[in-house]
Amino acid sequence: MSSTKNIFAVFKREFFSYFNSPVAYVILVIYLLAVMGFCFFFGGFLSTDDASLTRPFFMWHPWIYMVLAPAVGMKLWSEEHRLGTMELLMTMPISPWQAILGKFFAAAMVWLIALTLTFPIVWTVSYLGEPDSGPILSSYVASYFYAISCLAVTSAVSAFTRSQVICFIISVAICLVLTLLGMQQVVDAIIKSLPASMEDTVRFISYLCFLSHFYDMSKGLLVFRDILYFASVITFCLMITHYAIQSKRA
Repeated sequence: MSSTKNIFAVFKREFFSYFNSPVAYVILVIYLLAVMGFCFFFGGFLSTDDASLTRPFFMWHPWIYMVLAPAVGMKLWSEEHRLGTMELLMTMPISPWQAILGKFFAAAMVWLIALTLTFPIVWTVSYLGEPDSGPILSSYVASYFYAISCLAVTSAVSAFTRSQVICFIISVAICLVLTLLGMQQVVDAIIKSLPASMEDTVRFISYLCFLSHFYDMSKGLLVFRDILYFASVITFCLMITHYAIQSKRA
């Protein structure tokens, strides 16, 4: 019970810190403008016959997350290092894991709010037609997992540096690689430039990237292996965060 209370205490402190400054409001507004702008102006929402929203709306989410998710998560630990409050936080009667989970859940909640604010487009599609709810639901789940996976990557990077700018740049670069290597066009181009013996290796690396599993989940089927993949990525990144924090305490 005390463990849950400690996690919630860190969660509350971190979550309200987003909304006590303009950070959360700015990111939420940018996110909503970006997803709606891409949907209507580049996704051809008004002219498409895709009532599932998979192509006009959800296909842009990974590209937005790889920039905006690090913007939300870059302060998770970098800010503690910069302000010198890391030592204070670690001397409190909470474990590193409780602090890590509390901070991560707070940032994840910001993205849950962001996705919830996009529901009007679902109401619009339901009003204009009869969409298949399966792909919409699975795409929302895939979108959220993508966002918090990028957050987990940022958390790991943030634990190693006191500079939010450096954390942001490195996190965006990692998320960009994990997105690009999941694109079939990029994979085919890499395979053509390498010996034939490397094809299986390249395709295996591609399978380990975010975008491949995002596309699979957005087809209307929530397959356990895709959920397990994102859960494994998040767990692995949080374990790296824990290692970084423990090494600084030593």
